[in-house]
Amino acid sequence: MARIDKINGEVKRELANIIRELKDSRIPLMTSVVTVSVTNDLRYAKAYISVMGDEETKKKAMQGLKSAAGFIRREMGKRIDLRYTPEFVFELDDSIEHGANIERLLNNLNNN
Repeated sequence: MARIDKINGEVKRELANIIRELKDSRIPLMTSVVTVSVTNDLRYAKAYISVMGDEETKKKAMQGLKSAAGFIRREMGKRIDLRYTPEFVFELDDSIEHGANIERLLNNLNNN
């Protein structure tokens, strides 16, 4: 496994913990980190976030994460020993919700 893959995994795990600890009412409990991609120079990390809920809930959650980005970066710096602490870019990821929707449709087909 490549070094960057290990870093991505570690950053993803810590990011999930930090998000769970945030005291922002805009970020619902059903917010999860789908994947994290750290650039090779460790300067930036793109975090794909899944938020269960309607469009308004998702929008507020992303605003909450963006406003907490500085705090998240500081916390990450304390928890992970890297040369640079990456700056986070948050992207909304609908893959989990999309998968749940497909599963619901398949269950409906099986029940008919």
